[in-house]
Amino acid sequence: MEIKDKVAVITGGGSGIGEALAERFHNEGARGVVVVDRDADNADRVAQGIGGTAVGLDVTDEAGIVDLVNQTVKDYGTLDVFVSNAGYVTQGGLEAENAEIQRMWEVHVMSHVYAARAAVPVMVANGGGYLLNTASAAGLLTQLGSLQYSITKAAAVSLGEFLAITYGERGIKVSVLCPQAVETNILANSPDQLDQDRGTPGSAAGDGVLTAEELADTVMDCMSEERFLVLPHPEVQTYRERKANDVDRWINGMQRFQSQLFAGSDFAPADWLLS
Repeated sequence: MEIKDKVAVITGGGSGIGEALAERFHNEGARGVVVVDRDADNADRVAQGIGGTAVGLDVTDEAGIVDLVNQTVKDYGTLDVFVSNAGYVTQGGLEAENAEIQRMWEVHVMSHVYAARAAVPVMVANGGGYLLNTASAAGLLTQLGSLQYSITKAAAVSLGEFLAITYGERGIKVSVLCPQAVETNILANSPDQLDQDRGTPGSAAGDGVLTAEELADTVMDCMSEERFLVLPHPEVQTYRERKANDVDRWINGMQRFQSQLFAGSDFAPADWLLS
């Protein structure tokens, strides 16, 4: 799919990846870009910069997502692309509170369900459309130090596969964005972020930290080719292949990597067992 003359909704559009995609879609000639963010002020700032529409909305509000899609169709006459991009990260293992796991499930999985549930019927009626769901390389591998991020991002990838298989013959194209480290708020909050004192990278940053604008380049290439996996860090494909070829060896290697990563750190995901 080419973005020119298309109408797109982007959640998590007030900063980071969402903001970069909103600007890139505008530059590529999108007819309309709806910038959605829980922070309405940020959504308005981005939308004003590109002549788009701003919507303040929590993506876990299904009724709000339905209203968003309906209003977009009312304003623009159609909906071609839905970028379901909102996300965040916290650290924790089995000690993580149920409420925290559930909240991340709502943001990282159910928000994609709500987006597809609202958008797919509109897109099918119009002859087709595109779902771009932001997951993470953690969804293909894991996130050291965050149980809740790992399992919800893996579920997001699985959901994307289901949507692509189930609705592909109805004209729905699906891509799942799976980056490692990107210069966004989520990197600053990562449990294995760059250690400024030791000068060593966390697991996500080991293959380099991309700008959101660099990531947008890869997204545009993959959407043009309608590829399912969007891998801004090409090394992730190698890691996936190693995991698939010998998962036990991969787990052993990740155990060693985790020990090195958190050595001397104030945080270790299994510390609660000793308390």
